Amino acid sequence: MGQDVSSPRGPRCIALVGSFQSGKTTLLEAILCQTGAISKAGAVEAGNTVGDSSPEARLHQMSVGLTTATTTFMGDSYTFIDCPGSVEFAYDTRAVLPAVDAAVVVCEADERKLPQLQLALRELEDLGIPHFLFLNKIDKASKGIRETLEMLQPASRTPLVLRQIPIWKDDIITGFVDLALERAFVYREHMPSEVIDLEPGDLDHEKDARLAMLEKLADHDDRLLEQLLEDISPPRDEVFDDLASELRQGKICPVLLGCATRENGVLRLMKALRHETPDVADTARRLGVSDDKNGLAYVMKSTHLQHGGKQSLARILRGHFADGDDVTSSGGRAGRVSSIFATNGGADSKRSSAVAGDTVMLGKLDAVKTCETLSAGKTAPAALIYAEPSQPVLATAIIADDRKDDVKLGQALSRLTDEDPSLSVVHNSITHQMVLWGQGEMHLRVAMERLQDRFGVSVKQHAPPIGYEETIRKPITQRGRHKKQSGGHGQFGDVVLNIKPLPRGSGMAFRETIVGGAVPKNYIGAVEEGVGDGLMRGPLGFPVIDVEVTLTDGSYHSVDSSDQAFRTAARIGVTEALPHCAPVLLEPIYVVDIVCPSDATAKVNSIVSGRRGQILGFDAREGWLGWDVVRTMMPEALIGDLIVELRSATAGAGGFTRQFDHMAEVTGRAADQIIAGRRPAA
Repeated sequence: MGQDVSSPRGPRCIALVGSFQSGKTTLLEAILCQTGAISKAGAVEAGNTVGDSSPEARLHQMSVGLTTATTTFMGDSYTFIDCPGSVEFAYDTRAVLPAVDAAVVVCEADERKLPQLQLALRELEDLGIPHFLFLNKIDKASKGIRETLEMLQPASRTPLVLRQIPIWKDDIITGFVDLALERAFVYREHMPSEVIDLEPGDLDHEKDARLAMLEKLADHDDRLLEQLLEDISPPRDEVFDDLASELRQGKICPVLLGCATRENGVLRLMKALRHETPDVADTARRLGVSDDKNGLAYVMKSTHLQHGGKQSLARILRGHFADGDDVTSSGGRAGRVSSIFATNGGADSKRSSAVAGDTVMLGKLDAVKTCETLSAGKTAPAALIYAEPSQPVLATAIIADDRKDDVKLGQALSRLTDEDPSLSVVHNSITHQMVLWGQGEMHLRVAMERLQDRFGVSVKQHAPPIGYEETIRKPITQRGRHKKQSGGHGQFGDVVLNIKPLPRGSGMAFRETIVGGAVPKNYIGAVEEGVGDGLMRGPLGFPVIDVEVTLTDGSYHSVDSSDQAFRTAARIGVTEALPHCAPVLLEPIYVVDIVCPSDATAKVNSIVSGRRGQILGFDAREGWLGWDVVRTMMPEALIGDLIVELRSATAGAGGFTRQFDHMAEVTGRAADQIIAGRRPAA
């Protein structure tokens, strides 16, 4: 090869990404075993893998967070970050990717998983991350390799370049041919592959496949194109240089084959990562890091441990950090590193310092947040990048089992949302409920488990409140009078209110037309507060909106009148008036934009119609081959668990965003059911 790869190139960081159950955790296990970091590979089903070591991951047998493990291969240090495959935990992946050197996208020859594969590839393409495709479970593939590649290509905007072809014997894949090396290997389970001589028939396949690989490389290399046109076989070193160069520039996505459970193809993958992936200096340049020598790091993830405080997973992009160093974040937050750990699943090893390229845990940086940039010293660095959380799509209202744990629950939720910003907590000011929002059913379930297991807070869950309101159709003039005598100073307030409906969206308006001092000016503010009190809960049980209340008359007592008396009188007037104003129930209506694979659009339309939704139209999703955007209008009450049904219909890939549009009248049986449900709750 053209470049010198005999000496170590510094620590590298590689992300393992891909769709749910594609085999990422198993591949990490195989890599660690093949490189000598562990003596024997574990299995997800047995619950003994380095990855998925958290109680929640073990329970659900799926990745619900990041796993970081460091190993060495041929003198180089590699940190692998196993990222969750479910879209519900995508924020962890999104926050990690900017600072990795490259990614391995693990996938299967399964057409049903193409939408999720496309999501993973799109994230990498948008960020400009060099990436390989590792076609896992190749022993179970039902199609030929060329058919498989044609099936996978629509998921990638970058050309997929086949680096290997399988060797078949008696309808079983027994090995592979490396098209760059021009060598054949036979698989040996849990052992390195063995070099073999190719059969004459396999030689023809190899030549055709190698030519196809070179032709794709020649699309970006005029010299190689000339060599192919002149039937000149390019030197092997130049081929490897082209593969490395075009990978790093994002012009190709090399495809490698293997079976992680049998540890087949793992060493070939490691050699490709060693020779062809960029290092931290290239990554720093991609992120716009200057050549200053001062220590600079990017925080990939924040974690609050049950015992041990907060830890920040960070990639050192420049310089070095030592235990005890003062640091400042791009948000202007100062801290001091109390410890540095290299992580291997659940096992940590302490270090005194970390240098450029290392991926380590920094301890006790309580004020520092995920996605912030850290600088050694007391000068805040510029932020490199920020991973925006997706809009949450599912909510649950929660309350501590024991009211004594209310403060503890608040603290635990603050820590959960700090380490996972795709969770959010909303305090409903009207119902005084705490509502936790997340990215799906499993996302919220894991959050509840972490509250219990890690923070020791048990909670009750119930459906979150819907923002129902009410308004009136008829005007009325009503007197509100409050008179109370209990010895000494009494209480007296008397108001005449004109109440009338306003156009939808107007809110509440208060006016006064008092003449002659019937109600002294100093009490008018109290009257307005009393009107607000009366509108907090109308006759149907909900806040009242789109009304105008005008104070037209009243009377007062020079001794017994007070702010509180007039506030009470105004509330009484409003409360007594509203039942006679033809009250009507209103429900919030949202515009909901659903994104889905095109072959699921008909199912999505059916789902929307079954939820009293109105389809406004649909169009191709811009820049996404084979995807649609369906624009709908739906009642908030019917959006509640929409994501559960939507994900089921789209193989876990569909999603939506929503935005409030207007309040609409609800009448008939639907209104009766809503009102009946409100009364017991009240």
